[in-house]
Amino acid sequence: MATPSTKPPVQTAATTAPTTPPAASSATYTISALAREFDITPRAIRFYEDQGILSPSRAGRNRVYAARDRARLKLLLRGKRLGLSLSEVRSLIDMYDSPRDTEAQLREFLAVLARHRATLERQREDIGVTLAEISAHETQCHALLVAQETASAAADSADSQAASTKTPTKAPAKRARSRATAAQE
Repeated sequence: MATPSTKPPVQTAATTAPTTPPAASSATYTISALAREFDITPRAIRFYEDQGILSPSRAGRNRVYAARDRARLKLLLRGKRLGLSLSEVRSLIDMYDSPRDTEAQLREFLAVLARHRATLERQREDIGVTLAEISAHETQCHALLVAQETASAAADSADSQAASTKTPTKAPAKRARSRATAAQE
């Protein structure tokens, strides 16, 4: 008969949904469990660690991430989906670690979102201008191709018409000369 394992269960995407906070603050996660849960690579998690956003403890050579690290990673990935820079996300995450007032945090977050919205609006305008330029170039290229095809077709038609006109006139003249030569002999 097998003896039950005394190891605590490893939290994975199957046991902990990304939107559900861990049941206890003592929950720990491995780098591979977090990578699976958030569909990112372990290398990305190590990068965020190098940037000071995550700070796992160590158990020998293994990284052990606490619920706090998981929450910070979740906030970081949400910020990235919004298009915020890593420094903007870090400052927002750090605000939640400080004992500051919630109102100040919300105002700062609104300011970051307003700056990001302005950047996206400028980019949208730039994209609109670029697309209009591309459309103008496409229209111009299509017109040039039609003009070239029309000119080429006209030249081909003139060449074939000239060729068909010249060939029949030479053949009868040559035959007439050969008949005249034959009659003289």
